[in-house]
Amino acid sequence: MLWIAPSEKDLASDALEKRLWNAADQFRANSGLTAAQYSAPVLGLIFLLFAETRFAQRRAELESAGASSRRAASRTDEPAAYHAECVIFLPETARFAHLLNLPEGANVGQAINDAMADIEKHNPQLAGVLPRTFQIFTSTLLKELLKKVSEIPVSLDYDAFGRIYEYFLGQFARTEGSKGGEFYTPGSIVRLLVEVIEPFHGRILDPACGSGGMFVQSARFVSEHQRKLPSPTGRGAGGEGEKLSGNPADELLIHGVEKTDDTGRLARMNLAIHGLEGDIRHGGHINSYYDDPHEAVGKFDFVLANPPFNVNAVDKDRLASDVGAGRRFPFGVPRTDNANMLWIQLFYSSLNSSGRAGFVMANSASDARSSEQEIRKQLIEARAVDVMVAVGPNMFYTVTLPCTLWFLDKGKSNCPSPASGITSDLADVVGQPGRMASSSIRGAGGEGALSRRDTILFIDARHIYRPIDRAHRDWADAQIGFIANVVRLYRGEAPDYTLGGEAARAKLEEVFSSPATHPHPNLPPEGEATIALSPSRGELERGWVSYRDIAGLCKAATLAEIEAQGWSLNAGRYVGVAAGEEVSDEDFKEKLETLNEELEVLNSEALELQALIAQNVASLLT
Repeated sequence: MLWIAPSEKDLASDALEKRLWNAADQFRANSGLTAAQYSAPVLGLIFLLFAETRFAQRRAELESAGASSRRAASRTDEPAAYHAECVIFLPETARFAHLLNLPEGANVGQAINDAMADIEKHNPQLAGVLPRTFQIFTSTLLKELLKKVSEIPVSLDYDAFGRIYEYFLGQFARTEGSKGGEFYTPGSIVRLLVEVIEPFHGRILDPACGSGGMFVQSARFVSEHQRKLPSPTGRGAGGEGEKLSGNPADELLIHGVEKTDDTGRLARMNLAIHGLEGDIRHGGHINSYYDDPHEAVGKFDFVLANPPFNVNAVDKDRLASDVGAGRRFPFGVPRTDNANMLWIQLFYSSLNSSGRAGFVMANSASDARSSEQEIRKQLIEARAVDVMVAVGPNMFYTVTLPCTLWFLDKGKSNCPSPASGITSDLADVVGQPGRMASSSIRGAGGEGALSRRDTILFIDARHIYRPIDRAHRDWADAQIGFIANVVRLYRGEAPDYTLGGEAARAKLEEVFSSPATHPHPNLPPEGEATIALSPSRGELERGWVSYRDIAGLCKAATLAEIEAQGWSLNAGRYVGVAAGEEVSDEDFKEKLETLNEELEVLNSEALELQALIAQNVASLLT
């Protein structure tokens, strides 16, 4: 399916971020510093202004309360009075007014370093986090930076400050090239991951957390969406379930691991600038392959991650004690020198019995052969793989290759089994999440009904994108909302148009609506799998939406079909090409790149086998 959203350049909503970036980058050019040297101090100043804005608001509240309470008046200088409201306390020497009015000849770099140290002293949760490298700037340049950052309107809420911080993270990632990809995942990718796993409430883990973008988008999801847990019938976020507070700090328990110390500090600053706290373990040679600082097995409701792809040289001997049922690597260690399947097992094993995971992965993991294929087969047979989304090229700042988004859901194994009986009408499956009705025998049991536990949804989103520039793409909100709602229809949940609004609704109705003249149809056409929901009055007027396989877009494949494809999780093998469409040059190039990536893996396996054979022959001859 081809859907290219119009490019949105120079819109008023992001003009402030771009203006600030252009000014800051011009200062960098004049300083002779690299982006890596420059990024942490600039982000530190943005953090400081945000902290001061929230500090000033809280101080005004305490002063107002002091009009009737002498005790309240005295608390304006007590850190505990600010910490109680998740506000960072700022000593006077760490406030912008003080730093902007330093006398001529003052060492501005040292003054800001001292300010950061004082902030950490009064706010223990930030200990060792804030940058203290401001002395690399001249005092003149620092004064200019302070003035430029102070132009950010203090009326902005924390989410607006957060967007500026995220924008700068993204721009630094683009500037730093390959190293930038180590700490930043583009926002549109993260938003889709979050929209699909729906982290309303619970414990959340990212074992390769970078700068913390997964946590920030999860918090944004909680704030923006309907404030209820899914109902017992699973009918989407707006069901009749338990009322939630809508405050991410109350709903999410954040846990992260980051091997790079500097990047871990970025993550903790990122959380703080969004009013969040979390247990982020970073630096000190910590490594998610060998270390489990959160004792994660079976403990988490949600896992989100963008791990490094195709890592080699992992010391498998150090993993031996973590291999086996109920451990970190329940399906075994791959023989190939590639860590993709190690990461996937870490995500799977960290989930509790109803947990969901969403993560980015190299395409080769979907098709890899040999021991990786066996691990993938076990994962599929465990009924944990829920959705696979194929993503096109140029969505990341640092690599042009396409990738795949994996979604796991351990709760899907509890969906009704087709063995429970034959579905004779769509009305029978309304309110039963994960149940598909069909007039043909699609299920492995042959009873005419499919269970979500016995299928995997494949979505080909390679031709859904919005161009940013000639070398980069992303997704518009409407496109993210559309893809996420395809998943909700497949799960038997109601669509949620919080993200994407009317544009997402219009596209979903265009593709999936049943004719308005048949508001409550009987079984779907021969050979089609369908999940249907009871229509509202408005949906009856427009035509109501239900899931069905769409050539070129989506396919709910059975386990039997997947087994016939060698347990491949490559969406292109199942979704096919829409009628009237042809395989484009870009598709051919993408397929060739994927095949080349797989060939490199096979060559690596061949070299390992060659070395093993030589070793065995040598041992026989000695």
